[in-house]
Amino acid sequence: MRAPGIKHGRQAVPVTLCARLGGQVTLQAQANGEIVAGFGGYAVGLGKFSKVVTDRAQALQKGLQLTSFASRRRTKERQINLLIRRLAQRGFLEYCLRHPQNGEDQIVIEPQTPDYWPRAAQLRDSDVLVLSRFAYMRRRANDMVLESPRSDALFKICEPSAAAVLTALAAPLSVKQLRRQAGFPAIELLGLLADCRILFKLEAAGDQGLRSTEGGDHLALWDFHDLLFHARSTEGRHANPLGGVYPYVGVIPPLPAMRARWPGIKIDLQRFSRAEKTTSQTANLLHERHSTRSFDGLRPITIAELARFLDRTARVQSHLQAAPEPGGDPALTYAARPYPSAGSSYELELYLAVDKCDGLTRGFYHYDAGGHALVPINVPANEFEGLLKGAAFAMGVSAAPQILITIAARFGRVSWKYSSIAYALILKDAGVLTQTFYLMATGMGLGGCAIGIANIERFAKMTGLEFYVEGPIGQFALGRPLQSEAE
Repeated sequence: MRAPGIKHGRQAVPVTLCARLGGQVTLQAQANGEIVAGFGGYAVGLGKFSKVVTDRAQALQKGLQLTSFASRRRTKERQINLLIRRLAQRGFLEYCLRHPQNGEDQIVIEPQTPDYWPRAAQLRDSDVLVLSRFAYMRRRANDMVLESPRSDALFKICEPSAAAVLTALAAPLSVKQLRRQAGFPAIELLGLLADCRILFKLEAAGDQGLRSTEGGDHLALWDFHDLLFHARSTEGRHANPLGGVYPYVGVIPPLPAMRARWPGIKIDLQRFSRAEKTTSQTANLLHERHSTRSFDGLRPITIAELARFLDRTARVQSHLQAAPEPGGDPALTYAARPYPSAGSSYELELYLAVDKCDGLTRGFYHYDAGGHALVPINVPANEFEGLLKGAAFAMGVSAAPQILITIAARFGRVSWKYSSIAYALILKDAGVLTQTFYLMATGMGLGGCAIGIANIERFAKMTGLEFYVEGPIGQFALGRPLQSEAE
């Protein structure tokens, strides 16, 4: 049976799209009708369902066709749809394209964001497709996977012939041309890949898929490795293990705290250090600096203290308009701040989640460094609470910090000038600013703690900014320390 509207070309291969439980996820029905999902020793309740739905849900072990409950005309279909949606929201599902004749997987789709749901873009034979320049194929254990930092899902390729057709899309091809290729993987897969921005349609005639044609100017400023590093080294756009999970315990011994000494004659510097009669204030601050994770809930930081902290660490001190040089640097504007920045870019922006601050309403704010002012931003309450709870979890404490500072970057400010090293420079700037925060907090008698994890998807939902336009690269907890912490 040929696909509708196709008069010539290769016969279409019918496939089915199924949802199934991922990894080690199991479903268990309780006596009261509640269905519980289990994974890694944890249990999550999904709600109460009828016995018919409970029985039907067992098919998720091997796979349940999405079309079997898509209409939702009957109560049973609505309930199974609700159950599957709840499983999807928690990242408990994967999806697979199967050959109906033999039931074998052609492609397995692994969600990388919590709200992913498989949708296929509508494609015509005349549509011209090309691989995104951010897409890449790699070996993962014994599997071949196709992914992209822009994609909400990862595609495990189970048929080598499908991989061969996809690699042909390094150059633009029409859907009609693709249908004629041996091993054509089915139009459904192309639609799913286009929805995930692993493939994209070329709109203009003669368009060859250059940087400017994919995603607009903001995306054009990114190098491939930089966007991949940003998406995979933060939280929110991948499903990989994250944080201090000690993956090599029992496999590789840990490196010692101090490196073994190089051979050679040692020059002892201690006698020179002892000759210094007085210790500078800067040296004292460096010695006293430490991370504070518990804050005094009865004595919150004041807005006056916060104002002084921001003034001394991040406020714009001067503006400069640099004139273009013949044959040299183009015209640029600069806004100097207290800390050093690569190329004087000063691309970092501060967003404050205020839980407790005397004189300041609880909420989410942007720090206007040029005007030395806080501007409130209306954000969803669940995302705001999730941001604070995530920070507490990352620090290993139960209470949220009094103020959580998110260090975000306007990436294009650096990548407009620097090639290959833009994201590395941004991270170095974040490190410099973090140390500045530590020293100022110590000098003011406040407590601070750097947090290495930031959720780029949550920030995007809170601000409405695409993750590649402006996004978080670090966090810093600030407040008045408990007396025990101060000591």
